[in-house]
Formats: sequence, C-alpha cells, structure tokens
Amino acid sequence: MRLDPLRAALVAAATAVVLAACGGDGGGDGGGTPPPTADKPATRDDAARFLAQATFGPVDADIDRVMALGYAAWIDEQFARTPAQLHRAHWEARDAEVKAANPASSAGQSEVFESFWKQAVTGPDQLRQRMAYALSQIMVVSLVDGTVGDNPRAVAEYLDMLGERGLGNYRSLLEAVSRHPMMGAYLSHLRNQKANAATGRVPDENYAREVMQLFSIGLVELNLDGSAKAGPGGAALETYTPADISGLAKVFTGWSWDCPAYPATGCFNNGTSGGATDPDRWFKPMLGYPAFHSTESKSFLGMTIAAQSTADPSASLAAALDRLHQHSNVGPFIGRQLIQRFVTSNPSPAYVGAVAAAFNDNGAGVRGDLKAVLKAVLMHSEARTKTDTSGKVREPVLRLAAFLRAFPHASDSGHFRVGNTDNPGTSLGQTPMRSPSVFNFYRPGFVPPGTQAAARNLVAPEMQLASETSAAGYVNFMRDNLSAGVGLGNGAPFNRRDLQGSYAAELALAADAPALVERVTSRLTYGAAGAALKAEIAAAAGSIAIPALNAGGTNQAQVDAAKRNRVNAAILLTLAAPEFVVLR
Repeated sequence: MRLDPLRAALVAAATAVVLAACGGDGGGDGGGTPPPTADKPATRDDAARFLAQATFGPVDADIDRVMALGYAAWIDEQFARTPAQLHRAHWEARDAEVKAANPASSAGQSEVFESFWKQAVTGPDQLRQRMAYALSQIMVVSLVDGTVGDNPRAVAEYLDMLGERGLGNYRSLLEAVSRHPMMGAYLSHLRNQKANAATGRVPDENYAREVMQLFSIGLVELNLDGSAKAGPGGAALETYTPADISGLAKVFTGWSWDCPAYPATGCFNNGTSGGATDPDRWFKPMLGYPAFHSTESKSFLGMTIAAQSTADPSASLAAALDRLHQHSNVGPFIGRQLIQRFVTSNPSPAYVGAVAAAFNDNGAGVRGDLKAVLKAVLMHSEARTKTDTSGKVREPVLRLAAFLRAFPHASDSGHFRVGNTDNPGTSLGQTPMRSPSVFNFYRPGFVPPGTQAAARNLVAPEMQLASETSAAGYVNFMRDNLSAGVGLGNGAPFNRRDLQGSYAAELALAADAPALVERVTSRLTYGAAGAALKAEIAAAAGSIAIPALNAGGTNQAQVDAAKRNRVNAAILLTLAAPEFVVLR
C-alpha cells in the first residue's frame, strides 16, 4: 500500500484530534432536556451509532436486528445471550495445544489477548463482553503486575467473572471481585493478617482504600445526579477518612487461597499443606481463615462491626459489603462511569440521576440490578441525542475493534492472535487487561490541557492516552494493518499476519471514489462524516490512478493493486479523522 505522500496529512489529522477535539466547536452548553427517544431507530446510521455504544462495533446483521426489534428488545435479547466460549476455556485449550507441541512450554498472556479479541470481534454476546471490558477498567487487575502476569489463566477467569456478574447484581459483583485471588494479589489483601502489637504489624490497607475510592463510593459525597454535596463553607464532603480505611482494612484480614487442607496455616501462607494444593486456587474465591482474621471491633462509614469472641471473616465481609452496597454514592458514582464507558464523557446531571435511580430501584424494588443500570445507560434520551458536548473519544482498543468488525476480519489460526499492543509509537498504546495501575489507562475526570474540552470545563478521559507519539503511532499502525493484516505472523501454509480483512464490497466501488468513500465513512462514522470530509477523502483516494488493463503492458495484478490502494487510502483517512476517533 503506497500512501507515503499522504502520511504527513494523516499524522496531522490524528494529532489535531489530540490537540483540539472533544467538546465540539459550537457555543452551546449542551444543556436542556433532550427530546424523548423513539424505541426504534429512524435510520441505519442511528442503529449503527447505538451499536457503536453498545458493542465493539456495528455490523450489518446487528444493524438489521436493531432496526427490526428496536433498542430495548435488542438489549433484552443480548442480556439472554451467553459467550460462544469462556475466556478460561480458550486459554486452557490453547495451553493444551502449546504443551502438545512443546511439553516445556505453556500458554501465557498472549492467549488472554487472543480470547479477548476473538470475543470482541466475533462474540454473539456483544453487550455482555462490552460490559465486562468496561468493568475491567473500573475494577482493575493488570497483567503488568508480576504476580497477576504470572497467572494468565486466572486473569482469563477474572474476565469471565466480570462477564457473568456484570449483568447480575452489584452486591454479588463486589463480593466476587473482593474475594478473587487476582484482586487479592493485585491489591495485597491476599494473606493479609490481623494486627500484632508485639511486632507492630497492622492490616494492609490497600484494598480497603481502593474498594471505596474506585469500586464503590468515590472520594466525595454525591447527590443522586452525581454533583458533590456541599459541606460547611461550600466545600465537598469526603466520603471516608483514614480511620475508615483502617477500620475497613480489618475486614480484609484472614483471606487467602482455597486449599484442600483449609484452614491449615500452610494453606493460608502458601496455598498448600502436606503437599496438597488446588490447581485452581488462583481463581477460586478466597476463603476466610479465622486464625488470621481480626476479632477487634471494626468501625467505618458510620457503622461498627462488634468485636468477635471467635473470628468470623465471612460475617465481617458480608456486613462491610452490605454497607458499601447500600451507600447512596454507589448509584451515581458507578453509573456515571458506565455512561462514560458506553456513551458520553460528560453526561448531564439528569442523565446521571436517571441511571443512579435505576441502580437504587430497578422498578421491582431491587437495588444494584446491573441489567437495569446498563439499560438505563443505553436507553436514556441523551444517549440518542447529539449536542456539541455529547460523545466520547474512542480509546485505541475500541478503534481497532470497530475496524475489525466493520471490514470483517477472519483469523487464519482461528485464535485471533493480535498480541501485545502496548507500544504507543508502533501500536495502540493500550492492551486489554494491561493497565499501568489500578487507576486504569485513564481517569474518569481527566481534563486534557490545551483543548476545547479544557476551555469549556469538560472531561475527556481517553485523552489521557493521547500524545503526538500515540497519534502518529496509531496512524502508522492502522496503515500497516490495512496493508499486511493484523496481529502476529503465522508460519506455513499462511506466511502472513493472523487476521485478514475482507474488502470485496469496497473493491467493487474502487473505480468510483465518491461511492467508495460513502460506503467507508458510513461503516466507520455512522453519518458523522460531512460532505467536506468525504470530498477531501475522495480526492485523496481518487488521486491514486487505476491503470487501464493492458495499457502499456498493465496486467490484472497491477489493476487490482491500484484498486486496493484506493480502498486502503479511503479507510485509513477515515480512521484518522476526528469523525471516527470521536464517537458523537
């Protein structure tokens, strides 16, 4: 694909997204009450835009389904769908293959990435998988961490757990996360012990702090609409204090591996006793070991768990998680983040309030119903309305996923071997499940300096990943993907990259640059590309001459190559445009 003359323009376009996008160019404040939304989309572009929010990218079959069913019925249908294959099952199958080829080897992190991309690109349960991905960025465990990275099978199971519990009840999800050994290892409450005055040991406070700050109630007291409650002098009220962290940390003492000889000390310390160990201990829910659990009274968030004469870790945990679940902050705090992950970075107070209300009561008196919450996120009229403050920057993973689905990609190996995409200069600058910290790849309240968003006091979380390096790296990465395919190389008989796209429909239009661009922009921007952008892309693609067959000795292969270059140019210029990078 010979697009070198266009490279500078492409990088400039992508960098413009970094420096100026988010927040629009209009003068309105994005306020007001959005009009009521119809349940069925008026156009295919409307259906595609909805699917860009709810899936890893719209495809024709899903657009047809939304057009036929309407938004609500499509969501309900998705809720009922199950994964084609669990992530752990994929990892285990691949591990068996690897061992069969070399008994000294085993599957690793790459096989977790394979399963993620396989489900993202081809999974029938798109909404479930998108919810699991969203939650993986709120309740973070990261393969960057040494212990977590050494246990990829358990990380695959953690993703499965998020997929299952993410469409259940928040209280159940919070317990599953709190007792998962991957979270226990990542935030250090696995093998956390009660205080010992003689040695000066105190309970580890890491998880107690983060379960409040990041997974449930946040830093400041919130109204239902997500606005901060004002205390004396108008200052925001903190949700918890250091004393609350210390009190809650006692709850998370005494938790360690599931083990055949539980509650033996060796099981607590090492997951083994008398040579007996459970090979699934890294993902089976942690057990409470009374000998290591604090019996002291535990005071936090306005409640006290009375001192225990006999240590009961499960009772302490249940009481603590019930308190967090019932806290008035959870609905607006978690609800706002889910809106940001699926729909828009800057939801109105009314939007946050509606989602929080669904969390508080699903209509049947149930608190924490995550299906009701997710439906409220996707069905709110503000999700269907475009304003100059609506929408969000698509993070790199979602950009690649949308591309892979828009132009159907098949995997030669059947495994979707995308690989590690950490490098911002040569790849995406983001790999699923490899956040640099528990604070995710980006913060919910990030304001990118020097942008229109900053000037208008708007947040753009995904922009925390953006830089001139990542903008240029993204363009070059996608240019390479279009030319050679996506992912890791395979040996014979393929001798090419694992994921190969189908561009038959686009190649059929290659001789007509405007028609080609109309199709490409429709598949990637869902009506957002205006006439000026389409004309600019058509002019660039049309400048790639398609020679006449047999003229001057031109053969069919040369004609086909020129057509493919036109197609690649049209797609790449669209992928670099703000109309694709920013989902409005």
